[in-house]
Amino acid sequence: MTPTVETKNLCKSYGNLQAVRDFTFKAKKGEIIALLGPNGAGKSTLMNMITGYLSPTDGKIFINGQDIFSFPIEAKKSIGFLPEGAPLYPDMNVYDFLKYMADLRGVTKEGLKKAIELANIENVLHQKIENLSKGYTRRVGFAQSILSDPEILLLDEPTDGLDPNQKEHMQKLISQMGKNKTILISTHLLDEAEAICSRILVIHKGKLMADGDLKHILQQTKTKSLAEAFKKLTAGKGDK
Repeated sequence: MTPTVETKNLCKSYGNLQAVRDFTFKAKKGEIIALLGPNGAGKSTLMNMITGYLSPTDGKIFINGQDIFSFPIEAKKSIGFLPEGAPLYPDMNVYDFLKYMADLRGVTKEGLKKAIELANIENVLHQKIENLSKGYTRRVGFAQSILSDPEILLLDEPTDGLDPNQKEHMQKLISQMGKNKTILISTHLLDEAEAICSRILVIHKGKLMADGDLKHILQQTKTKSLAEAFKKLTAGKGDK
């Protein structure tokens, strides 16, 4: 099976700062993968490169076997992205914004309706985005990311700003959707990674420190909890 997402020796530098270093991994359909790391680990930079928003300093990115920079339009059709901060149009109401995004992507009215229902935002459709709470704003951003029912979904801190009930709803939704998609979740929340992810990539200072399910990572680090493993893996300078 061709990996849906693959990176080879991916690097991103800003002057002397190496945000992502020699990052290689493969992901396939049916996986929910946590990109787990402290703030500044390189998680958002990695996601922005996978979506084609940022160009790498070195290395390759393949979406369904195609180089994203050689075939950008085809590759990006397969991707839904909820970026950090979910940049939206604050002066638009929720429905008009989502309808605009749906039209850009050729999404049907049925597809738009389904995304609205899944994100559970029916009761704020006619409110301006600038007047929404942080939690609802995040859910509107999530709705736009799933409009086209993409096979690859990248979610940067998807539960940021959500109350406990909203967070539980989002986690259940991601778990359900993950059966038929490849989902990458950037998070620094250990409980979230344990609760919904089948695989965990621990990132520290731009470098991949561990890759596997929870049992594998605990065996690798000789620890008894993800918190202990995370602390051990992120205590050094980012070198294995």
